[in-house]
Amino acid sequence: MRFTVTAADKRGLVRRMPEFRAAVGKVGATPFEYGGDLFHELAHSIVSQQLAVRAAEAVFARVADLADGLTPENLLAADAENLRACGLSARKVEYLRGAARAALNGELDGERLAMLPDAKIVEALTKLKGVGVWTAEMLLIFHFGRRDVLSTADLGVRRGLEILLDRESFTADELAEIRRRVSPHGTLASLCLWRIKDGK
Repeated sequence: MRFTVTAADKRGLVRRMPEFRAAVGKVGATPFEYGGDLFHELAHSIVSQQLAVRAAEAVFARVADLADGLTPENLLAADAENLRACGLSARKVEYLRGAARAALNGELDGERLAMLPDAKIVEALTKLKGVGVWTAEMLLIFHFGRRDVLSTADLGVRRGLEILLDRESFTADELAEIRRRVSPHGTLASLCLWRIKDGK
């Protein structure tokens, strides 16, 4: 499936929060594909935690090769020491195995979760060890294609807001108010803020 942004979406965000007017006009948002295998994407998120992008991709490739395409069954069958040798910490091995068990017992059922509202998806995902709110929100955007996700837990979103609003920091209440203001166009706001942060 493809996440796209229309002119009506941009107008809607600007109506809700006029500060985005110049950003939406100049920055826009690039369409992206979403969906796919939820376990695979969650495993990638877990592997990538606290690693630079290049290092994360290298570790993930080794894990996927060891687990023969990274299915839940193959990951659980893989020897823990061999997984560690791929560059994983003992904790990440534990997290990955927990996610694999959840996929096999139905807790990590993408089709079932897709029927739930955003907050319930976050609640379900964060019950898994190693999955925090940020990871769940990234999956809301890039796996489930949800349209109203302003991830204030994301450092890139916060940096984009600092640039956009010429501020050095925000309180939790201020971030909650910004989230309310951009709704129901939170994902478009996130996409714009990431590109602002990157100087694009």
